[in-house]
Amino acid sequence: MRLPADHPERYVLAEEVHARPPEPLEAPARLTHLAVLVEPEQRAREAAHLAALCDRHGVTPPSAGATQFSAGFGPVRLKWERHGEFSAYTVIAAGPAGPPFAEPAAALLPDGWLAEVPGITVMCAHALLLAAGEQAPKESDLVPFFGNVTVVGAQVADGAAYAFTDFRLRDDGATRFVILDRSLTTRQAGRTAQRLFEIEAYRMLAMLALPIARRHSPRVVAIEKSLALLTDGISRELGMADETLLTELTRLAAEVESGLAASQFRFGACRAYAELVRTRIADLREQRLPGIQTIGEFMARRFEPAVATCATVSQRLHDLSERVSQASSLLSTRVDIARERQNQALLASMDRRAKLQLRLQQTVEGLSVAAIVYYAAGLVGYVAKGAKSAGMKIDPELLTGVAVPVLLVAAMWTLRRVRRRIAREGAAHEP
Repeated sequence: MRLPADHPERYVLAEEVHARPPEPLEAPARLTHLAVLVEPEQRAREAAHLAALCDRHGVTPPSAGATQFSAGFGPVRLKWERHGEFSAYTVIAAGPAGPPFAEPAAALLPDGWLAEVPGITVMCAHALLLAAGEQAPKESDLVPFFGNVTVVGAQVADGAAYAFTDFRLRDDGATRFVILDRSLTTRQAGRTAQRLFEIEAYRMLAMLALPIARRHSPRVVAIEKSLALLTDGISRELGMADETLLTELTRLAAEVESGLAASQFRFGACRAYAELVRTRIADLREQRLPGIQTIGEFMARRFEPAVATCATVSQRLHDLSERVSQASSLLSTRVDIARERQNQALLASMDRRAKLQLRLQQTVEGLSVAAIVYYAAGLVGYVAKGAKSAGMKIDPELLTGVAVPVLLVAAMWTLRRVRRRIAREGAAHEP
């Protein structure tokens, strides 16, 4: 059967649902799970470190770009998984080894190999998969595994096993899990162990946001107080200059945005990892045992408040960003109103000046008419005197007196025509 051309990512996406399958397990078994934060520039060294172990045992190393790998290395089986920001290593060894947790599975790896894994350890856990007894275990039965501490756990996998932990870091830097197998299949046992390891790994990865939230919380409180004072100053006009308000708002905006940029990736990761923790706990399908707190209850009381703290600080930072933006808008509105008032005052002043200039111009025009008539009458007088000297019977003084009103009317008529022409041209150029 021939199909249209494949989407470039078709096979990658199809295989994604089969990524990181659990290793089949059979009781008794020991497991060690390690999660390390790996920077992008450390990925090549991580691949080389794993390839060196494969070469030592004659195992084909993972291909370039692989995100998971599993192979046997002598007495142990090693599973490697690459996640978004961390890598996980699971070491599996069959059979018990003396006292509980005396020799974890990771101890069977070549000496020093695990310590040289590139990255920073964020989680490590040892687990024991053992056959369950006839009776449901009581808290006293778990003392050999955890000591005299509070243990949480429940019946899991629809009653096919028991799972217990204390979520405490031991002297070797690892937490402990005990799985008591009643009727698990090998795949069920692998999934149960994987879910327990993922609960602890995702819990720790989510908790990476808590120190950031604690550092930002006092800053958020201080910014909220400063913003409240500035907003009050804007609303009441308490004598604070607009330049001062704008400077303070700019400083607060920069501080808020700096906090957002430094924390939002970790807060977003916290939300995602917390949801994965809840999903993995739900997948366990816990059933309560008398006198023992379930893993879900333990997380609800100890883990969820920390996640809520991170979510609250994140939301407050986002709210502050919006409030600073709103305060800036209010200040801009106030500045615009003040600018409009100044413009109106300036236009009124310009209008007054224009009227004064018009009056002054009219006064000057009146003086100009008088001057024109005076000089024109003088010219008429000179002409009349010249004509009289030439023998014409003309009275220069009379002729000058008669010419003055005529010249005055002509000058005013001319000035009026000039004004009308200027007015028409000005009206024609108005929008």
